Amino acid sequence: MNIFFKELWSYRELLIELIKRDLRVKYRKSVLGYLWSLLNPLLMMMVVSTVFSYMFRFDIVNFPMYLLTGQTLFNFFSEATNMAMSSITNSGSLIKKVYLPKQVFPVSRMLSSFVTFLFSLLAIVIIMIITRVKVTWTILLVPLPLIYILIFTIGVGLVLSIMSTYFRDVIYLWGVFITAWMYFTPIFYPISQLPEFASNLMRFNPMFQMLQCFREIVLYGTFPSWHRHVACIVCATVSLTIGIYVFRKKQGNLILHL
Repeated sequence: MNIFFKELWSYRELLIELIKRDLRVKYRKSVLGYLWSLLNPLLMMMVVSTVFSYMFRFDIVNFPMYLLTGQTLFNFFSEATNMAMSSITNSGSLIKKVYLPKQVFPVSRMLSSFVTFLFSLLAIVIIMIITRVKVTWTILLVPLPLIYILIFTIGVGLVLSIMSTYFRDVIYLWGVFITAWMYFTPIFYPISQLPEFASNLMRFNPMFQMLQCFREIVLYGTFPSWHRHVACIVCATVSLTIGIYVFRKKQGNLILHL
């Protein structure tokens, strides 16, 4: 694991340049540019909130904030892992020409997605002001769930970047899997709507733990239980450990599959 991070640090300038490139490419020829990072979650929140307010009536206080906090975090996870999957194959020509630590490519894509995600957090601030969410001292703990989900995402993304290079079908399978994962995570419905067996299974859902940690800090102004923090830390650590192990184990033969 130390070697993995030492190589990233040695090529930190390249990593930063790749992140900048991804951000420039994402909003190239866009009139509003980075404003879309703010507008996208707001517009989606308005649409989904309207639909669920009339079609489904869940007993959720401040549903727009409940929805936005879940939607923003899960969208980051979804976007970052999808970007990681194509990172190595898209950089195949460069990898074949010069030696570079291959983890630079998936990590840079995920970090660029994280930067966009940080911009989108402004949408949450706006809705907090509009809906008059009570801000408490716990808001200072916001970086914690963000760090948890970033580490967890990097671990998953590293595994997917390897798997999708060896087997292109993984890209399509992941699209189906993450959609199912989204519906199994209480983003737009309360956990109370689930049957008992599903509620018990939910505690094994890493995204639920991190999402709830974020909501408790931002929306409810409470300190998440230590059990919640431990669950998030374990999920993030296990994910990153497995991701680094799989990546280092299989990266040697990647060039044969590009």
